[in-house]
Amino acid sequence: MMQRTRTMAATLLRRARLNNLHCYSYSYRALSGVSSSSSSTSIPQNHNNNNANNQVLVEGNGYTRMAILNRPSALNALNTSMVARLNQLYRSWEDSPDIGFVLIKGSGRAFAAGGDIVAIYHLLNKGNMEACKEFFRTIYNFVYLIGTYMKPHVALLNGITMGGGAGISIPGTFRIATEKTIFATPEVLIGFHPDAGASFYLSHLPGHLGEYLALTGEKLNGVEMVTCGLATHYSLSAKLPLIEEQLGKLVTEDPSVIETTLEQYGDLVHPDSRSVLQRIEIVDKCFRHDTVEEIVDALEIFASETKDAWCISTLNRLKEACPLSLKVSLRSIREGRLQTLDQCLSREYHMTLQGLSKQISGDYCEGVRARVIDKDMAPKWDPPTLEKVSQDMVDQYFLPLSEFEPGLELPTKIREAFY
Repeated sequence: MMQRTRTMAATLLRRARLNNLHCYSYSYRALSGVSSSSSSTSIPQNHNNNNANNQVLVEGNGYTRMAILNRPSALNALNTSMVARLNQLYRSWEDSPDIGFVLIKGSGRAFAAGGDIVAIYHLLNKGNMEACKEFFRTIYNFVYLIGTYMKPHVALLNGITMGGGAGISIPGTFRIATEKTIFATPEVLIGFHPDAGASFYLSHLPGHLGEYLALTGEKLNGVEMVTCGLATHYSLSAKLPLIEEQLGKLVTEDPSVIETTLEQYGDLVHPDSRSVLQRIEIVDKCFRHDTVEEIVDALEIFASETKDAWCISTLNRLKEACPLSLKVSLRSIREGRLQTLDQCLSREYHMTLQGLSKQISGDYCEGVRARVIDKDMAPKWDPPTLEKVSQDMVDQYFLPLSEFEPGLELPTKIREAFY
């Protein structure tokens, strides 16, 4: 009976996720939001990392469990021990017949600002590439777990949600944005590429919005997230405690029941006139091209003809970004359109190892240095211009680090990807 129930739940989850994937639009919608403040339960005692226990808290009430990312001073930036603990918790919750659905949120003013790029920077400078590999293997596996989770998953994105923070939330069933939500994939600004599944979910956005977000690193607010489909619901943050209370009363594994609860507290939204979503025709016209150079040319032509402030700002963002990262990221998004979530994660893993190895370029460490460590905002990219980025350099980014380097191992034979 339990197996049949879980099979039915998995079917409902597939439908919910597919509906989310295909309903991306720019329409005026009624939406909703969620948070949690249920009473605390005991944290599993078999986890031997006290630091991770403190950085990922657990709350639960009845049929729900919530993970709380708890590094507020670091904007909940994810490290290896945090993600390993999340993996452990989520697997135990998935196997428990007493838990119907799972929630996750962040403490402070962020959901999660991404991976801990400063820690990665210091590991690389110490020559500890193996620890870097462990981090990315761990987080990419957790992204896949979220994307194949057998129970409904509710992510409360009430704050900064960037990079890896988006990766551990967007593949799930429900993503609730608020007026405090700020989304971005700003990796090209630090000499990296959008990862943790970004090449999958960005490539499935309407038109060429994904290319725009990947290449500029520009932010979206909560209204824009729900309008384009990155979030499934929108609610003012003041309603979150009430929504959490109502979710805590549910005894269900049925995503449609959770959906009904979320919709009861939704707020009507519509992007304002300054939003990039009001300029989607321009975005599609400029970012549809096959090369970054052609995209830049299209933007320059449009800017010279119209003197449009948005277009000029977009050009300036592209000029700030790492040239190699721009070319690599464009190809990554284009390949993501034709790949499944697990294929995107496996490819991103090869790209990540190449980007961190310094065999092609040291842009990652230089980008982090300039923006986060020294904060001089003057990175010296290598190569320094788009014209000097060769096709061979881009091609190498997509190859394994060596013939002896193992790829990313995902449990694709026992966990079916819903997308």
